[in-house]
Amino acid sequence: MMATRMDGLAVANEVKREVISDVNDLKARGITPCLATILVGDDPASAVYVRNKHMACAQCGIQTKDHKISAEVTQEQLEDIIKDVNNNDKIHGILVQMPLPDHINTNDIISKISSKKDVDGLTPHSAGLLAAGRARLVACTPIGIMRMLDHYNINIEGKHVVIINRSVLVGKPLYHLFLQKNATVTTCHSKTQNIKKICSLADIIITGVGNLDKFMLTADMIKDNAVVIDVAINRIDGKLTGDADYNDIIQKASHVTPVPGGVGPMTVAMLLKNTVVAAKYA
Repeated sequence: MMATRMDGLAVANEVKREVISDVNDLKARGITPCLATILVGDDPASAVYVRNKHMACAQCGIQTKDHKISAEVTQEQLEDIIKDVNNNDKIHGILVQMPLPDHINTNDIISKISSKKDVDGLTPHSAGLLAAGRARLVACTPIGIMRMLDHYNINIEGKHVVIINRSVLVGKPLYHLFLQKNATVTTCHSKTQNIKKICSLADIIITGVGNLDKFMLTADMIKDNAVVIDVAINRIDGKLTGDADYNDIIQKASHVTPVPGGVGPMTVAMLLKNTVVAAKYA
């Protein structure tokens, strides 16, 4: 029996409808949610990502403030810009588009973002709140994955979850989110031994390697009726694909996310949701 294709676009549209309703409620109270984006340099891919986020905000009635900064900006200058945005009461969320130029200390920049406006959920304060189970603002991709699982009524409690990613953007926040749902969680990475065996024991697999030369999740690595969430993005001959061998895995799994059209739309939708949450509690 073929697996259910988890439609990220459909779930993202559901989230956006909730966001529009929340934005209307806030505007009725005299509050217009506002997201500030900070783009350093002229990387074309980063510019596209920021533009798409601005478009999604506009569709939901969220204001945006676009800060385009020269790649020659100094650490101190960029920190001053973030300080100014932190102190602007009309701005509720701050997104610093990654990557930053090599001469910029990324960790220091992230640490300067107000935790109340940290809609990416990346500051040390936000990470600590998540570990303690008290976070309001959680990294967008992980919380988007949890929303998709909930939408498709996939039970998490007591399940064995394998996460093939240990980044601060995906793997680490997901570990805590699944743990809070009473799952048993295994994190895999480039030094993990016997990854095929580990995957074969998983009820839910989240894969986010993004390098097909080093890793591909194939059907013989998963057990029958496993859930496969593919976070990776690879470009092969101009086409987007993930880590998973989708056409084979969909014959064996119970639920699978496609690439594109799976997790990606959820990341943007949850950014909007986080911006509204930040505005509510400003």
